[in-house]
Amino acid sequence: MAKVALVQGEEVKKPKVSLGTKMKKEWNRNKYVYALAIPLIAYYAIFHYGPMYGIVMAFQDYSIVDGISGSPFIGLDNFIKFFESHYFWRLIRNTLALSIQNILWGFPAPLILALLLNEVKHKKFKKAVQTITYLPHFISLVVVCGMLNQFLARDGFITSLLSSLGLVEQTNLLAIKEYFRTIYVASGIWQEIGWGTIIYLAALSGVDEQLYEAAAIDGANRFKRLIHVTLPSIAPTIIMLFILRVGQVMSVGFEKVILLYNPQTYETADVLSTYIYRYGLGGSFDYGYTTAIGLFSSLINFILVILANQFSKKVSETSLW
Repeated sequence: MAKVALVQGEEVKKPKVSLGTKMKKEWNRNKYVYALAIPLIAYYAIFHYGPMYGIVMAFQDYSIVDGISGSPFIGLDNFIKFFESHYFWRLIRNTLALSIQNILWGFPAPLILALLLNEVKHKKFKKAVQTITYLPHFISLVVVCGMLNQFLARDGFITSLLSSLGLVEQTNLLAIKEYFRTIYVASGIWQEIGWGTIIYLAALSGVDEQLYEAAAIDGANRFKRLIHVTLPSIAPTIIMLFILRVGQVMSVGFEKVILLYNPQTYETADVLSTYIYRYGLGGSFDYGYTTAIGLFSSLINFILVILANQFSKKVSETSLW
């Protein structure tokens, strides 16, 4: 119902403004902000939402000649084929093992480094450590994997060092399946630990100094201030990043694995993404089958994000939505 206004004792109805008029006024008021957002919206529309149409291939006997519109539907046959494959459990096991080890060791590493840097009072030393730990992030992954292949070869620097300490034999460490996950996780921590501290250092800078002063007056030492002041203050940031990390459990990047693994380490190194790449582009070119595997992986990630978010909401009242 239109609003009513009194003008000189008479009731006058305000004209109802149409949605189009409101949108026009909103555009005129914030047109430059919307103009800046157009490239970002176009990017996601073209490269993220547009390709989602290709999910249909997961339910088709896809043929490049016939295309998506002409390929026959086969229901869940591609999914059943994957579930019955003798590679299924190996791929799931390896993907989960790499992801869980990444979470157990890789997730807390930037947090620990950020907490240590937060306690450093010498500014020049702190900046030097930050710069040194940031640098590996900007090294190309191809270069990093090339370095690892050189350093972990039979006569490589790291192999020779570990061999001299009696920890390993003088051999190519990347050819030993038991070492692959350790190498993958450790190299990932080295490359990303500095970059990961940025968000935590930003969160730490927002902690109220009066809380530290009050805790110090109450007799709390540095460790107790860390436990009772610092960690609770940045807990929402930690929880949100953890939820996002859980949503990537089934999405181990294939680039690094492909550059490091070999047939001798397939048993522990072959993951879903590398199998999709190898089977879809390097061998059978069965795009419908590999699309089904990718969709299965994405659905598991989606479910894990929902569950982690709901669990966090109940336990800590902090969640993504």
